[in-house]
Amino acid sequence: MPLRFTLLALLVPPLLVSTLLVLFGHPAGALAAGLVTLAGSALALGTSRVAMERQLRALTQKTQSLAEGMDVAPPAGLERTDDLAQLEDAIDTLDDKLSMRAAALNQEARILTAVLDGMAEGLWVTDAEGTVVRHNDALAEMLRPPNGAIVGQRPLALIRNEALNDAVARACHEGASTRLELTLEGLYSRTLAVRVTPVGRDLPGSAAVFHDVTELRRLEKVRKDFVANVSHELRTPITAIRGYAETLQGGALQDTQVAPKMVEIIHRQSERLSELVEDLLELSRLEAREMTFQRTEVPLALAVSRAAEGVRPKAEGKNQQIGLHVPPELVAMGDGRAIEQVLLNLLDNAVKYTSAGGRVDVDGAYEGGRCVVRVRDTGVGIEPKHLSRIFERFYRVDKGRSRDMGGTGLGLSIVKHLMGAMDGEVKVESQPNVGSTFVIFLPAAAGPTAATG
Repeated sequence: MPLRFTLLALLVPPLLVSTLLVLFGHPAGALAAGLVTLAGSALALGTSRVAMERQLRALTQKTQSLAEGMDVAPPAGLERTDDLAQLEDAIDTLDDKLSMRAAALNQEARILTAVLDGMAEGLWVTDAEGTVVRHNDALAEMLRPPNGAIVGQRPLALIRNEALNDAVARACHEGASTRLELTLEGLYSRTLAVRVTPVGRDLPGSAAVFHDVTELRRLEKVRKDFVANVSHELRTPITAIRGYAETLQGGALQDTQVAPKMVEIIHRQSERLSELVEDLLELSRLEAREMTFQRTEVPLALAVSRAAEGVRPKAEGKNQQIGLHVPPELVAMGDGRAIEQVLLNLLDNAVKYTSAGGRVDVDGAYEGGRCVVRVRDTGVGIEPKHLSRIFERFYRVDKGRSRDMGGTGLGLSIVKHLMGAMDGEVKVESQPNVGSTFVIFLPAAAGPTAATG
């Protein structure tokens, strides 16, 4: 309490008593009464001050406890003045409102964090100087920094890309937005499309959203390669057909020696064109899963025999031997037509890439609860660097030689898709100038035959 108010509280009562005594004709006792009144005032004021201080200390302690998140009961037996009671009620009301507001803010923060961490896109937020102050889980998965820390890092420390660093600086200092695409090198390279923008609403800093477009770019490349390959494969027979047809129209049709050869070439190229179109359509149906497969018991010895009959004329023309070693009890679960097509494609490749006088053998057995068929040849073989890609569409180990032999470049890709559709698998083993072995695995038919295998 200020000094002037304390003096007023002490002096006014004795002065008032002394004045009243003088007015009523008792001046002799005015001084004594004033001193007594002064003493009483001092005692009362001291007692009141001590009580007030106790109440204020208790209220201060309670306020501090509320600020620290603790609820402390007031000391027992402590009386409150009306003014302090009103002040305490006001503080309690304020604490209740602040607690409700804090709970609402905490809930909003949890929702925001859950939304950010649930995003497939990576996100970071920087301060006005470009230092990352917040990020989501997707960004940590994309960047995988060596020390695991992203908050507190600058863009260049996380991604060595000057364009991204400049974009963050422009967003922070100029309020400019930027779109860019960058590649993260490493064990698994990734392509990221990034949009950097200022935070906005008069807030300092920037935000960057990272979209992983690796698969999209890969599919775009596959599409472009596919279109280029199809165009190239179609161009060869179409050019031949058109060229020889124009030659015949120009007068060669009357030449009895040249005309039949040209017609034969036109016929052969048209067949090649037809095979290519059929393979493309079948591959498209397989990839779109539009083909229906019937799962039945398929005797593999019969399927191998039928496929071998389809390539035997070509093998005999090259003086090749085809050996079939598939036991009759080897029965697989799958689509009979699809299995025959797989075997026919593999046998056709084996005969095609095996020199005259070579040999092609087909072996079958039960292994590990599955039916296994191996198609082995003594052909030119495949270099190790090509083995992981030979099942891709239009991939050729020797492009010139493959086209000369009339292949479409789609046979092995069709084999892979057919096997996958039947819950099967295809693998290859090969050595250059020794030969190749293509191995197919199919589910075995349930029954005593499979059990005893």
